[in-house]
Amino acid sequence: MPSDLHCPLCLKQASALFHQDKRRPYYRCRLCALVFVPPLFYLSSEDERAEYDLHDNSVTDPRYRQFLSRLAAPLLSRLKTASRGLEFGCGPGPALAAMLQEAGHQVALYDSFYHRDQSVLQGSYDFICATEVAEHLHQPGVELDRLWSLLEPGGYLGVMTKLVVSQEAFTRWHYKADPTHVCFFSKRTWSWWAERHQAVVEFIGSDVILLKKSGLDLGG
Repeated sequence: MPSDLHCPLCLKQASALFHQDKRRPYYRCRLCALVFVPPLFYLSSEDERAEYDLHDNSVTDPRYRQFLSRLAAPLLSRLKTASRGLEFGCGPGPALAAMLQEAGHQVALYDSFYHRDQSVLQGSYDFICATEVAEHLHQPGVELDRLWSLLEPGGYLGVMTKLVVSQEAFTRWHYKADPTHVCFFSKRTWSWWAERHQAVVEFIGSDVILLKKSGLDLGG
């Protein structure tokens, strides 16, 4: 394995080994601080889908809804009436979309395995949600830039993903044990991304990130 790899977020070749366990190595970008798994260790599409099929996230499960409320509640408090949104990576049970629809908003669905309607990626939205999605992205730079381009000025990108705290904590972190988790963000990473996109970033609790697009369309 080379000592340097291209970062899948900022695309710079400025990464170094961050941690190694029995399954795979983890590199960290010196520029944006993303921790990532090299592509050699990605699951096949079939194996990745099999992992997701093990999840039982029902739209009506109150415990799942409570979990999602960590993003839904702060987002709802910021949205205008009858906003238009997209749940990106909604999975087979789009509970967050249901919660937001119940609050009077329109929500389109996209998931690369379960809701592959490419037309929704041509629209424009007041908000986009990605809960427990960012850590799965093989090309986070491409995907996040695409989502950002779909947002109207003044819109929100709401992300839920657990954050890297330190190298020492990472060695004991359960989050990296999931073989479908290949990208790990930190506050430093999201702050870098927000600055690059002229976004206002808010960190809510331990795993919710809200990024507000400038009221002026400054581009990505």
